[in-house]
Amino acid sequence: MNCALVTGASRGLGRAIAVQLAQDHGLFILVNYSSNQTAAEETLAEIRENGGDGELLQFNVQTKTEVDEVLNGWKERNSEKFISVLVNNAGITRDGLFMWMPEKDWDDVLNTSTKGLFNVTQNAIQQMLRKRTGRIINIASVSGLKGVAGQTNYSAAKGAMIASTKALAQEVAKRKITVNAVAPGFITSDMTKDLNEDELKQMIPMNRFGKAQEVAHLVSFLASEKASYITGEVININGGIYS
Repeated sequence: MNCALVTGASRGLGRAIAVQLAQDHGLFILVNYSSNQTAAEETLAEIRENGGDGELLQFNVQTKTEVDEVLNGWKERNSEKFISVLVNNAGITRDGLFMWMPEKDWDDVLNTSTKGLFNVTQNAIQQMLRKRTGRIINIASVSGLKGVAGQTNYSAAKGAMIASTKALAQEVAKRKITVNAVAPGFITSDMTKDLNEDELKQMIPMNRFGKAQEVAHLVSFLASEKASYITGEVININGGIYS
């Protein structure tokens, strides 16, 4: 049985992506979360309401020993299942001006996005390489392409994800594994709830924030057979703010 592992799937973009992948491709969804079990259970309930299925997997993407222990244990218990799609979605923001930024805010943001990408992908890609198939989709950001003042740490983390995407895609292309990144702009979610939407949408040519479902549809396309010749790409979904 083919499965999709979505990191940080308890809320926002991660939840929308998890639900869409189950709906479009009939994938068994591994709903990863770090601490908010209630929210993760809501994601799983929504997947099941839409006719899909899955299970919860708790681990902190920043900690390699924890990632390996949980994923290896899951593989041992589920020899008939295969993680054919990996979505590296887990990410956090700790915004602030660089000159006053605490070291912990730099480390936590970088470690969630970039170390998290390394930890989870290195584990999941082993089976993909053996089976000669797979889809890896990294959720980056417009911040990683243009840089955003007050987000030096987040811009650095997402920029690193983008560069890693391009390099890894070249390493595994012969094994029919595609590696792509999606770079959302302003999307209505928990991460943007404290932003002044009325003010910010004036900067966006489409004059609105995006919806989580719109990003989920793009991820779903990249996970499909229709996208089998697309790899190493960064696809912007931002209403024209960085065109």
